[in-house]
Amino acid sequence: YQRRVHGIERVGPVECHIKRGFADGPAQMNVPAKYFMTEEMDELMHEELSQYCRRSDKSAGFLPCVKQLANVASLPGIVKYSIGLPDMHAGYGFAIGNVAAFDMADPRSVISPGGVGFDINCGVRLIRTNLFEKDINDVKEPLAQALYDHIPVGVGSQGIVPTGPAILTDVLELGMDWSVREGYAWAEDKEHCEEYGRMLSADPSKVSTRAKKRGMPQLGTLGAGNHYGEIQVVDEIYNVQAAKRMGIEEKGQVVVMVHCGSRGFGHQVATDALVEMDVACKRDNIILNDKQLACARIQSEEGQNYLAAMACAANYAFANRASMTFLARQAFSKKFNLSPDDLDMHVIYDVSHNVAKIEDHMVDGKLMSLLLHRKGSTRAFPPFHPLIPVDYQFIGQPVLIGGSMGTASYVLTGTSEGMELSFGSTCHGAGRCKSRNRSRNNISHEDVLQELSNKGIAVRIASPKLVMEEAPDSYKDVNVVVEACENAGLSKRAIKLRPIAVIKG
Repeated sequence: YQRRVHGIERVGPVECHIKRGFADGPAQMNVPAKYFMTEEMDELMHEELSQYCRRSDKSAGFLPCVKQLANVASLPGIVKYSIGLPDMHAGYGFAIGNVAAFDMADPRSVISPGGVGFDINCGVRLIRTNLFEKDINDVKEPLAQALYDHIPVGVGSQGIVPTGPAILTDVLELGMDWSVREGYAWAEDKEHCEEYGRMLSADPSKVSTRAKKRGMPQLGTLGAGNHYGEIQVVDEIYNVQAAKRMGIEEKGQVVVMVHCGSRGFGHQVATDALVEMDVACKRDNIILNDKQLACARIQSEEGQNYLAAMACAANYAFANRASMTFLARQAFSKKFNLSPDDLDMHVIYDVSHNVAKIEDHMVDGKLMSLLLHRKGSTRAFPPFHPLIPVDYQFIGQPVLIGGSMGTASYVLTGTSEGMELSFGSTCHGAGRCKSRNRSRNNISHEDVLQELSNKGIAVRIASPKLVMEEAPDSYKDVNVVVEACENAGLSKRAIKLRPIAVIKG
């Protein structure tokens, strides 16, 4: 442990560097790695590393985050750094909260499904209303029930959107364009959505029959795990100008947040790709320090097939969140006897935090085309960036940070400094600090539900016993995480949100 710790150097209050040579295995680090954490947060990383060093069987379970960052830095074609964000925790291959960029001009550069994750385009959408907390205090419980009744939740839940093979093909190719065409979304919703709700590289012919079969019944469903729908109120406004541009006028205003992804469809796309890429790695003699980093050259047939299938899963997720927005609007409309338009239920923004995209970035004074892997990290572009909506050009891209169950969520904005430090990326949430198994063993679901009730939060949950996995103390403190991001220069706080009703699977 002491030998490994010497490979980690703190270079600032919220920044640590991992020196070349830290990675074990046949592949050497091509670039250094770095991560953004306070000294207090860093204690968790060191504890994880210490436990790993004491393990007799080091092949069991996930590697420590710092080891995963170093292994990603060993992949061919990586540029500048392998980057960890303040909410980083161990994941499959890549850490969750890991950002890595690969040079599109380098024929050796790779794409790895582990750098995207199994829930492709898991993301967050925020919908505003013109209601205030005082308007819903008396109807909070029935409103939570209405939302729960409208949005299918839970493991294996099935959607109410009729989806046959032809419709699914359109969804995979068109994303939110399909939602608008079929009346499940407003045309202006697209303008406030990353990639305008559609990744153009999607090719449904590159998706397996098994993935399509899994995706067909699940469109418009929330799922389980850390996914949720929340009714929230504005608790603090840090940037008045940014808040006004988003349609947030004052504290107490009610919003709706939806956190979900591509469901079983995206999981199958990732599973299928890992099988193909395991073969491609051996064929092309790509040397890895961890088999979970299975990858393929970006320009190879396997690499291009995955990019096309991944874009299909991203489009599915965009349409999924759009469908749930439609259902949330219906629930509010029925409860208040007003149209969604009269309730001003416009989308503030929709962000992805498990995706790989080709972007242009300045690297050491040179403009480069890069394939950005953002796993458990959110795009955070600065003011005047051409890829953010015209409404937000003066404030920067809104970044939606979902808290753990019962804790605060945030709206941040991107910074110019973040483009240099992290390729325009910031955190995606609080980040786990306990495994799901450990959470289940440490607390009862009755205790979690009682704690939420004591905070005045209405709760509707399909599987109460799964609640322990998402208990607030299973996660880092989201307030500390977003403050670390701000102190590092990755993003700035604009709005703090407090939950008053939660629906989960």
